Amino acid sequence: MLDKELEVILNSTHDAMIAVDRYGIVTLYNRAAEKLTGIKAEYALGKYILEVIDNSRLPYVLETGNAELNREQPLGDIRIITNRMPVKDESGNIIGAVAVFRDISDILELAAQITNLKEIQVMLEAIFNSTQDAISVVDQNGIGVMVNPAYTRITGLSGRDVIGKPATVDIAEGESIHMKVLETRKPVRNARIKVGPTKREVIVDAAPIIVDGELRGSVGVIHDISEIKKLTEELNQAKQIIRKLEAKYTFDDIVSTGSIMRDVIERAKKAAQTPATVLLQGESGTGKELFAHAIHNASSRKFNQFVRVNCAAISQSLLESELFGYEEGAFTGAKKGGKKGLFEVASGGTIFLDEIGEINLGTQAKLLRVLQEKEIVRVGGTNSIPVDVRIIAATNIDLEKAMLEGKFREDLYYRLNVIPIRIPSLRERKDDIYYLAMHIVKRFNQDYGRSVQDISPIARRRLVEYDWPGNIRELENFIGRAIINMKFNETVIEEKHLPQIIGRKSDRLSQREDAPLNEAGRSGQTLEEVLNEAEKQYIRKVLLDEKQNKTAAARKLGISIRNLYYKINKYNIYA
Repeated sequence: MLDKELEVILNSTHDAMIAVDRYGIVTLYNRAAEKLTGIKAEYALGKYILEVIDNSRLPYVLETGNAELNREQPLGDIRIITNRMPVKDESGNIIGAVAVFRDISDILELAAQITNLKEIQVMLEAIFNSTQDAISVVDQNGIGVMVNPAYTRITGLSGRDVIGKPATVDIAEGESIHMKVLETRKPVRNARIKVGPTKREVIVDAAPIIVDGELRGSVGVIHDISEIKKLTEELNQAKQIIRKLEAKYTFDDIVSTGSIMRDVIERAKKAAQTPATVLLQGESGTGKELFAHAIHNASSRKFNQFVRVNCAAISQSLLESELFGYEEGAFTGAKKGGKKGLFEVASGGTIFLDEIGEINLGTQAKLLRVLQEKEIVRVGGTNSIPVDVRIIAATNIDLEKAMLEGKFREDLYYRLNVIPIRIPSLRERKDDIYYLAMHIVKRFNQDYGRSVQDISPIARRRLVEYDWPGNIRELENFIGRAIINMKFNETVIEEKHLPQIIGRKSDRLSQREDAPLNEAGRSGQTLEEVLNEAEKQYIRKVLLDEKQNKTAAARKLGISIRNLYYKINKYNIYA
C-alpha cells in the first residue's frame, strides 16, 4: 500500500525524476520524466542510464559522489535545469543516484522578454548564491560587483571587503586574474594565486563577460586547493612507501633525438627481451636508473616487483642482511621470526643494484652465488632458498680498474657484464640538450604552476656550451633554478635567468675553487655558520673534481660514504 501511495506521489509531481542503482540501472522513471524525454518508463526501467539518455551525468555522480545542483543542459528539443545527487546508505556508501529536472524552455523565453532588471537579478542571485564554487565578478573597470557565500568561505573576505573596490583587493600573492582578463579579453585558466588575509592558495579560472560584442566585466571561479594538496601529499607518501616495488618509467620517458642515444635505447630494448643480467655503466646523473625502470617495464617481468637498492647508501654491515635477509637470532636485535631479504622480495621480478661497485668483497661472494646458483642463504641460516630474479646492476666507476686493484671480484664482473650498456654523458649528446631542457620545463611548469613555453636562442647556446659534469641531474637543477628566477608573467627562459655559474667547465671550476673563501665569513655570521658554509662549498668542489663519484669524493674528504650522503642531504648539495 505504501509503495502504491509513493508511486502516485512521484507520478503526480511536476518535476521529472530518474533514479539509478549503484550500477547505473534505471529504477525510477516517473510520468513527468516520460513527458519531457518522450520515453516510456516500460522501456527505460532496467536499462543502463546511458542507453536511455545518452548525455546523462548520473554515472559521473555515482563515480565521484559529488552532487550537481541547478545544472542546465539540452534534452532533445528542450532545455532543462536539473539537480543530481548521490544516494547513500547509513554507512555513507553510494548505493545510487537521482536526477530531478524540469523544462525551462518557457522560462527562458519569458526571461528574454522581461525588462525588469530587479527580477532578473533576484533569479540570478539565487543561482549564484546556491553554487558551491566560489565566484567573483568585476565590471569593465575592474571594480568588484558581486561575490557569493562560497567566495567568503574560501577567502575569508565578505562582500563589504571587495564590492566597490579594485579587483586587486583580495590578492595576497600573485597578480589579479580579473585584470588580466580585462586587458586581454581572453579567458585565463588554472592560475595559482594566494588570496585573503590567510593567504589561502587557490586555482582561478576567469573569463570575460561580453554582451553584444562589448566587454562588460570578468567572472572568476575560485577553487580551494588546500584539500587537493593534502591528498596529493598523502598520495606522495603512499608512493614513497611502495616505491621499492614499482618501476615508474618506460622507454617513452627517455628523451633523445641523437643517433648515439637511439643506439643505446635499441640495445636496452633488446636486452629487455632476454632474462640476462644487464650492467649499466655511465657517469652520475646520466639516467642509469631510468634505463633500469624501462628495461623492467619492457620485459616479461613487468607485472612483478621492481626492487631498487642503492648499495652505497646502505651501511656495508647492513647491506648483506638487507639483500639476503636473516634468520631469527642471527645477531643482536634481529627481528623475531627473521626477515626476508630484498632478493626474496624481488623473486619473480627484477632487482636493480645501483652503485654496485661500492659493495665489499664478502657481499660480492654471496652475490656471485645468486647469479650462479639462483639461490640465497639468509644471514645466520643454512638452508638455500631458490630465487627467480633478474639482476640489473649500475655503476659510475671503472669496474675493470677496480678488478685490477683487487676491489672487485673478477668472476662477479664477468657474471654481471653479460649485456653491458654504456649510457653516454650529456656532453656526448649535446643535440639532446634543448629537448631534455624543454621536457624538464614541462615538468616544472606543473610543479611550480608556471607557463614557460620556450628557451631563447642565446640561453640555448649557453646550455650547449657548458660541459655538464653532473649530466641530466645537473641540467634539471639549473632549469629549476632558472624558472624560479623568472617573473610570473615571463614565458621564455632568457640568458639572464640562468644561474650565474653557468658556463664552460673551466669557468665553473675557477668560480667554485675560491667559493669557500669568497662566500664564507660574511658579516654577522656565527663561527658555526661560517664553518658550515665552508664545509658545504668544499664538499661541492670535491664532488665536482671527482665528477660526482661519491666513493672517490668520500676517500678524498677522509670520511665514510654514508657520512658523505648525510652531508649532501644536510646541505642540499646538488650536482
